[in-house]
Amino acid sequence: MSATGGASGFAGLAAENRRLREAAARGHLIDLATGMLAVQLGQSTADAADRLADLARATGTSLEDLAADIVNGAASPGDPRVDPGTAPPRPARRLRQAAAAAETADSVGEAALTLLERGLAPLGADSVWLWRCAEAGYLRLAGYAGVSATEAAAWHGIPPAFPEPFRTALAENAPVWLGGGPADATALPGASAVAARALVPLRRRGTTIGLALIGWPEPMGFDVRTRRDITRLMEVASTVLDRPDSPEATAPEFVDLLDALTRPGVLLRTSGTSGGTTVEHANEDAVVALGGPLPADDRSLPRAFPLAHRELARLVGRAHRARRPQHAARLPVRARTGPEGSLAPLLDVRVLPVGDDRSVVLWHTAGDPRLAMGRAVARLQTVATFQDSLDGGETVWSEQVYGIFGMSRDEAPVPLLALRGRIHRDDAGALTRLLRTMTEGRKGAQTVLRVVLLDGSVRHVRVTTEPLLDGDKVTGCVGVYQDVSASRRTEFVLTATFDQLNATRDQADARHQLALQLQRAIVPETAREELPGGLAVAARYRPAEEEYQVGGDWYDVVPLPSGKVLVAVGDIAGHGIESVTGMVALRNAQRALAFTGRGPGQLMGWLNEVTLRTGGGSTATAVCALYDPEDGELAWSSAGHLPLLLLRDGRATLLDPPRDILLGATPSATYQERRTPLRPGDTLLLYTDGLVERRHDGLGSGLGRLAAAAEELSPLEDPERLVDGLLALVTGDTGDDTSVVAVRVRARESGATTGAAGAADAGAGAADAGAGAADAGAGAADAGRGPEVVSLPVGSTGDAGS
Repeated sequence: MSATGGASGFAGLAAENRRLREAAARGHLIDLATGMLAVQLGQSTADAADRLADLARATGTSLEDLAADIVNGAASPGDPRVDPGTAPPRPARRLRQAAAAAETADSVGEAALTLLERGLAPLGADSVWLWRCAEAGYLRLAGYAGVSATEAAAWHGIPPAFPEPFRTALAENAPVWLGGGPADATALPGASAVAARALVPLRRRGTTIGLALIGWPEPMGFDVRTRRDITRLMEVASTVLDRPDSPEATAPEFVDLLDALTRPGVLLRTSGTSGGTTVEHANEDAVVALGGPLPADDRSLPRAFPLAHRELARLVGRAHRARRPQHAARLPVRARTGPEGSLAPLLDVRVLPVGDDRSVVLWHTAGDPRLAMGRAVARLQTVATFQDSLDGGETVWSEQVYGIFGMSRDEAPVPLLALRGRIHRDDAGALTRLLRTMTEGRKGAQTVLRVVLLDGSVRHVRVTTEPLLDGDKVTGCVGVYQDVSASRRTEFVLTATFDQLNATRDQADARHQLALQLQRAIVPETAREELPGGLAVAARYRPAEEEYQVGGDWYDVVPLPSGKVLVAVGDIAGHGIESVTGMVALRNAQRALAFTGRGPGQLMGWLNEVTLRTGGGSTATAVCALYDPEDGELAWSSAGHLPLLLLRDGRATLLDPPRDILLGATPSATYQERRTPLRPGDTLLLYTDGLVERRHDGLGSGLGRLAAAAEELSPLEDPERLVDGLLALVTGDTGDDTSVVAVRVRARESGATTGAAGAADAGAGAADAGAGAADAGAGAADAGRGPEVVSLPVGSTGDAGS
């Protein structure tokens, strides 16, 4: 598992899911406020958005709070309009934000939970029911929160002979407030006969479409403000009744049982016709473990358990055929690599068949030492057990381990990590692989080690380990030692096999290590330069996650004798020692050719010929730029590389590169030049595809994420902090290496000519026009098509967007 993978897992997925939902709710509320401001001020939505941001800064109020104030003001025409000098009451903001979050919910049940947690619970309520008017005068339960599945099943369908409070609310189209419960002890959903309840008709366009019931744990009085807040929240409920219903709990007793557990559990249902298995219910711990609530339109087993659904389906099938519970130590059985491999496995899985078509699945997310020890013991016949901690705890040995190692019981146990000093030096590699399998692969492993005793004799000891997991983090291990010296002849054969495999692996490791060291020597992971002409440059190189994927990225920043500055990035195709040596040749050739004083188009043409003759058939992408401090102009060419990103006045614009061919693809290729004036405060980003490419996403989405992150980090004037922030916010998932170069134009030196200032002034109109293009690009990014790419003709003197 990679270092970055350790920070992920199911808990990380749940946090990301919550973050995305909260962002959607905030965006919905801000969009509403922007639209209202646009109507009130007679402005475009873009101008209204700028006006909203200006108001937030002027009043020291967050955008979300200010948006809530504006929407509240528009929703209540009798109330005073938003006054920057007056802070509206926090409850009004909270209720509006709760309403916005509910309006973005995917189902009625999710909306009910949002309204309860964010709006009604602060008013003391503990439950909410939302019924929809159905055929023949029935009420059908569409969503609920704060109640058990058994109680929800009892009130799922209410016939036309409603309880009297229901009839009153629907007949009069007005709320019914029962501060001490129903007067005649009519049976209603709720905590007790005297607990407070409110029944509110749900209306849309003058028609009653449903009924809401809000419950409290005890009696209470409804003041004017509480009644008004509840009524407004239920207006939101009426807008979500057309969303998918909460699934009806057809086995409520199992649902309630799962909800009472303190470990993840789900109720599965297998279709008798299609044979497909879906998740009927997931308790709170399971929702966290699965990364968030399942969507209403896809509750399939592959959607819920992307890594383990096939093995889990087989386990469910065996449980029903055998009519007995089934068990698995972990699912998936084999550890995965790649992005999905960072997800935590299901540990100690239990599948219980309940009825003909349902199953209860229970599992753990953290390793249990007792259960893991049982699995380790099961691997061997006669064993000596041990337990190690990786987070500061102690090592514990059983009595037999001391005999295997020829040690006295008075001596301190030796942790597995410190065993290297007591084994034959040729077995160090085997120990390393065992530790790596356990800590990085997060699965059990075994090997045979030659333990050297104090008298010089050697014992062959088989070591079997099982990791202890907390989510996807390895916190320690348990295992067994077995003295297998009696079968020495067999062990000698195994040792010879291990030696042969080790030699092959060592050769491969040495080859990859040479490539990695060579690349790091040529392209350091970090670089920072202060250059003449008011130019500051910071660069980062991040190697690939796996050593065997050492790639051909390079960057270069060189002041030239002409006074210009060369800035370049490139990426040669492939991985390994061949790519690294090809990269070194191209980088050195480009640096030498730049001293001829020729333009970037000519340099790129020469570099193409170099690639054809030294690249071993490989191709490369590259961008070569020459910055002239005298007039502030950047001349640049691109060979199939990603667009440059210009960050100006807080707005990111992608500069459309010439559509020229890759380096090494064809001889005698010509390359166009673009000219982009830069002005003080501009920052230019050059990067390779490892920063933005994702396996299951389009390149446009990756460029959109990069542009959004650059705008978010635009207040950072230091290029050093900017590139570090980008590497933290924008991450591809292809495991490729990444290069990023940030060039910031600072204030001109006193000797600079006035021509640059005149060019900057002349480009102001083009900058204004570029703002509209950038706005259009933002919308395209939102629609999944990527950000707008600004195209400048050769020799253009206008600014590249603003």
